[in-house]
Amino acid sequence: MSARTTVPSVQARKARRGAQPLVMVTAYDAPGARMADEAGVDMILVGDSLAMVVLGYDDTLSVTTEDMAHHTAAVARARPAPLIVADLPWMSYHVSTEDTVRNAATLVRAGAQAVKLEGGRKRVPMIEALVDAEIPVMGHVGLTPQSVNAMGGFKVQGREHAAALALVDDAKALAHAGCFAVVLEGMPDEVARMVTDAVDVPTIGIGAGSACDGQVLVLHDVLGIEDRITPKFVRRYASLKSDAVEALQAYAADVRAGRFPGPDESYHLSAEASEALGLYGSTAHTA
Repeated sequence: MSARTTVPSVQARKARRGAQPLVMVTAYDAPGARMADEAGVDMILVGDSLAMVVLGYDDTLSVTTEDMAHHTAAVARARPAPLIVADLPWMSYHVSTEDTVRNAATLVRAGAQAVKLEGGRKRVPMIEALVDAEIPVMGHVGLTPQSVNAMGGFKVQGREHAAALALVDDAKALAHAGCFAVVLEGMPDEVARMVTDAVDVPTIGIGAGSACDGQVLVLHDVLGIEDRITPKFVRRYASLKSDAVEALQAYAADVRAGRFPGPDESYHLSAEASEALGLYGSTAHTA
């Protein structure tokens, strides 16, 4: 069994210090967690992407703290070696620091070893409260899906000079507040490089180029389980949906043709029991 990844070991993984890039992938249940574990990734994100790729919503705004706790617990039951990070969902950390800590504690009790929240400098009070409660926090700046309505859609951030500098400032504020790592999403490669160089904690990129200290992708995108949308930043490493559809079609055809189940998939009596039941049936028939 691999050694468990810890928050301090992640925090130390800066590429400029010679560290190997961090690998993070989402998972939402025990089978996904086991696959990620056996693949040797460093971190599992129980993402609020759960809303879209598992629960069928159009965005991440409908998922609740209870939903996140339910799926975090499923991941944790697999006892994976990667660090388990759970997303704080929309409106679970936006109102008060007390609510933020309480909701984060719900995810930690479910099995999370750290939580992630979206937003820049405005989230500093929430981050400081969580760190004060000894709950490790991962930040997230750039394209923040929970702000999709305010942003006017899923749009690349930081394309203009002032916006790029604001992202650098936000990431520095998050790191100073105590985040052990920061996700950079949906920004030009050059801007992500600036952010990565400006902070002493690792950056984890998604749609942010190759200069980050690590990368994260959604499991369903990597494996080709979700194939309706293909973001520019996704590289598919398998086509499990099409393989699964073919397998289910073959199963359905075998059932309809009487080929399944066959002798190998059926249970059988011993010869003695079969003979006894046959005699009983013959006697019953003639009585």
